[in-house]
Amino acid sequence: MSWSRFSSSSSSSSYPPKTDAETLRRQRISSSKLYNPDVSSKVPVIYSSYYDISFLGIEKLHPFDSSKWGRICRFLISEGYLEKSSIVEPLEASTDDLLVVHTEAYLNSLKNSVNVAKITEVAPVAMLPNWLVQMKVLYPFRRQVGGTVLAGKLAKERGWAINVGGGFHHCSGGRGGGFCAYADISLCIHFAFVRSNISRVMIIDLDAHQGNGHEMDFGNDERVYILDMFNPEIYPFDMTARNYINQKVEVVTGTTTDEYLKQLDKALGVVRSNFAPELIIYNAGTDILDGDPLGGLNISPDGVVQRDEKVFRFARERNIPIVMVTSGGYMKTSARVIANSIINLSKKGLIDTSARSGMNQ
Repeated sequence: MSWSRFSSSSSSSSYPPKTDAETLRRQRISSSKLYNPDVSSKVPVIYSSYYDISFLGIEKLHPFDSSKWGRICRFLISEGYLEKSSIVEPLEASTDDLLVVHTEAYLNSLKNSVNVAKITEVAPVAMLPNWLVQMKVLYPFRRQVGGTVLAGKLAKERGWAINVGGGFHHCSGGRGGGFCAYADISLCIHFAFVRSNISRVMIIDLDAHQGNGHEMDFGNDERVYILDMFNPEIYPFDMTARNYINQKVEVVTGTTTDEYLKQLDKALGVVRSNFAPELIIYNAGTDILDGDPLGGLNISPDGVVQRDEKVFRFARERNIPIVMVTSGGYMKTSARVIANSIINLSKKGLIDTSARSGMNQ
């Protein structure tokens, strides 16, 4: 695949920052508290009850299951693969943390409920006072951002980390959309550059939708290699961002499990000879599932389990730290499928979710 980057018609956020802006970014990262939680006695599975969005049933107006994050953990706990006390609780990303990637203008735009309604695609949000929107919608998102950033640190230390939330891949530094209000993937990568001394990152984006947010953020950054496998016939139709994908794998509406997994095997084979990452961010959306109202693909639940195993095996066999975020998935069955996949990773020895493992992973 070509390494060329196409800068025409790119947003300004895609260009390398000026030196003074980069210095300020590094200062913000260095002073952040997002890496601070004491996790020495815990496993690198990150979740907070604050992730889940519930407010007068308004959340049901969007097909996204905004309680799936908690249900994933409850499945894992009830079946003995995770102890509640061993889960890592992340901090909320502060305004200073968010400014590492986001513009002040964009963050200010979220103080208008109409703008948040457009991003979350839930029209009644526009009618709510913004303080309520901040508390019931944006605060849960900021907690998930903190989880993704912290996952970068834990992956470097332990070899892997799973943020049960996150994966807001349609949001870039200056624009949100598609239920994505903050660019957690971009933030995680910038924190890893500075705090974990990482210099090469690969994003493996296997959500059904194109990850146009992180593509715009890293459009001219040779430190980041993007493999994006997506359905080109659905949202967001971002042709400019597509120019920034290093390895673009288009899987059209109706693609079945066998074909999908063949394409993934082929794509991972190409990566092996093209890039040597020091960290992988894996955007593991389950909207590829057969029957998902937005994804358009026909992948079986077992196909999702196999997909995740392939990606983790790719990373773990090469000793590349991997962060997994759960991203999109618009059926009530998604939580069960994700839990099954994490259980499979544990059974195959690719992760260890037992509390006794502690730091010895």
